[in-house]
Amino acid sequence: MGRYCLHRTLAHNGRLRVRKYRMDPRDSPPSAPAPLVAPNNLAVGIIATTAILALLYVGRDVLLPITLAVILSLLIAPLVRRLRRMRLGPTLSVLLAVLILTLSFAAVAAVIGVQVVRMATSLPQYEETIHEKLDTLNEMTVGKLNALAGQAGFIIDSRKAAASAARSVQQRGNVEARPPIPVELHEPPPSALQVIQRVVGSVWVPLETTGIVLVVLVFVLLEHDALRDRLIRIAGGTDIRASTLALNDAGERLSRFFVSQFAVNLGVGIVLWLGLHLLGLPHALLWGAMAALLRFVPYVGIWIAALFSAVLAAAVDPGWSLASATLGLYLVVELIAGQLVEPRLYGHTTGLSPLSVVIAAVFWSWLWGPLGLIVSTPLTLCLLVAGRHIKALSLLDILLGDNHALTMPQRFYQRALSGDSDEIIASARLFLKRNSFAGYCDLVLMPALHLARLDFDIGAIVADQQIHVRNAIVAVVAAIGGEKSRLSRRERLGSVLDTGGAGRQLRQRREKVFGRWQGPLKVAPGSITLCIGLGTIADELATELLVRILRDRKFDARHLSIGDLAAGPPPESSPESVSMACIVSAFPSEERAQGVAVAEELRRRFATACLATVYLPGMRAQAEVPGTVPKVDRVASSFTEAVQMCLDWHDEGPKI
Repeated sequence: MGRYCLHRTLAHNGRLRVRKYRMDPRDSPPSAPAPLVAPNNLAVGIIATTAILALLYVGRDVLLPITLAVILSLLIAPLVRRLRRMRLGPTLSVLLAVLILTLSFAAVAAVIGVQVVRMATSLPQYEETIHEKLDTLNEMTVGKLNALAGQAGFIIDSRKAAASAARSVQQRGNVEARPPIPVELHEPPPSALQVIQRVVGSVWVPLETTGIVLVVLVFVLLEHDALRDRLIRIAGGTDIRASTLALNDAGERLSRFFVSQFAVNLGVGIVLWLGLHLLGLPHALLWGAMAALLRFVPYVGIWIAALFSAVLAAAVDPGWSLASATLGLYLVVELIAGQLVEPRLYGHTTGLSPLSVVIAAVFWSWLWGPLGLIVSTPLTLCLLVAGRHIKALSLLDILLGDNHALTMPQRFYQRALSGDSDEIIASARLFLKRNSFAGYCDLVLMPALHLARLDFDIGAIVADQQIHVRNAIVAVVAAIGGEKSRLSRRERLGSVLDTGGAGRQLRQRREKVFGRWQGPLKVAPGSITLCIGLGTIADELATELLVRILRDRKFDARHLSIGDLAAGPPPESSPESVSMACIVSAFPSEERAQGVAVAEELRRRFATACLATVYLPGMRAQAEVPGTVPKVDRVASSFTEAVQMCLDWHDEGPKI
């Protein structure tokens, strides 16, 4: 069953009409985005957001271990499930998985600690090389700047020194100088108990946090089913099926992403360890482990590790070859991991926009410090998944996701109102790499024209904006059709400044290239396809679009208007040259009532031609306006169907 809605339109006599329209579910228009926050709830939202931020900041010592435990539970959830399939039992599976995780992290921490100690003991060996490199860099940068400003600085300093010396002599003549008394302070050597207290104090906080994370992790894994039931009850107890599907989908996606990211980072660390070892960089294992850990920091983590490695390489090697090779290795490995490996595992993107990832990194590092920077991407991804599955949090999906906030027709219309045709052309060319010109007109251009018509009907679009929309349509259609190369700059400028609709301008531009009759009149029988609009500006544009689409498919399509049809056939033309005649209408409107008369006239003139209607559905259909024309051979409701209809007729041949 179709849907009906009331719509106000202006009649030709200026009176307001209220009509009932039928909407086809298959052709439902892109709805305008609803307001995100109601005005009366704005204050409540601001207060709630402020309270949440305050709780996150004040309770970071408690929330951070819990967050780490939840993220780690998603990471080792596949291992727990695999152990449970081995009939080890839920408790034993959880304890064994946590033990494996703990031992793995302890081994990594031990390796990093040992390597750091070794590197610290070996740094004095590279002191001379470091001083030479610093002197070279100083001469190349600061030294040249000092040389430029040296002469002026010398004069200023000389004057200041002379004045200071004069003041000092005057003061010494008045006050007897007294030699300073040196004072030295010595701390007593620390006792054994103080040393133990300092060591324990430095490692107590990390050990405390680690213990809390492991304890919470065990209970999160043990209470997995109960926690899922509670979340279902909170998220949507009245619709258990939808809540279960959403929660399972979110959990599986997050777990798959975390496992894949951990595997990629581990692989990158191993490859860098082996590569740096082959290059001869000392402590290559340390830099491989640091790269694997810092890669969890979005965008900049891997390059921080690369910078430190390059600095060590510059300190070790008297030349710059080792440092250059180190940076090149990081660049090659990161390109392979980011462009080849990651897309195969979990896609090119996590669904987060690049800007949201950067802002999230700054936000969580401000709230929770360095650990917040590491968990910023997983936390933001969790918020994104919640926004996609929970209606109340849909604002998060809009703010954090990489999906466009507007549909393609809405973006076309918005850019056209702003007069930004270049961005529309760039977007259209990206669309046409995977779709046809007819598909672009069906899915983007005509729906955008529908949006413009809705605003025009209620008087929401002013004259200047109408001109912007018209010129944008002309520029886009001409650009993606490759027409600019065949017209001079003066002709293109003149056509844009002409009055009339976009369809008329586009037709005039073609006529300047192909002539008044848009091609030769003496052609082979059955080679011309006529396209006739029903009179409105939108019909004229739709007709011109269909002509260009067909000509792009190597049809000899030509554009006729109602006035051209009434004026009679051009001289030297033959009715047998017309293979198909298409009656085109862009919107359901009153003009469709004259489609029957147009069809009868075309049938009378071109008896052997195929008569077809291309009636586009629009956003709404008027119930009292006939939607079909009797006694036509073919019917199409989109440009794509019209192209296929012409191809089928051409393959079958005319029926006499």
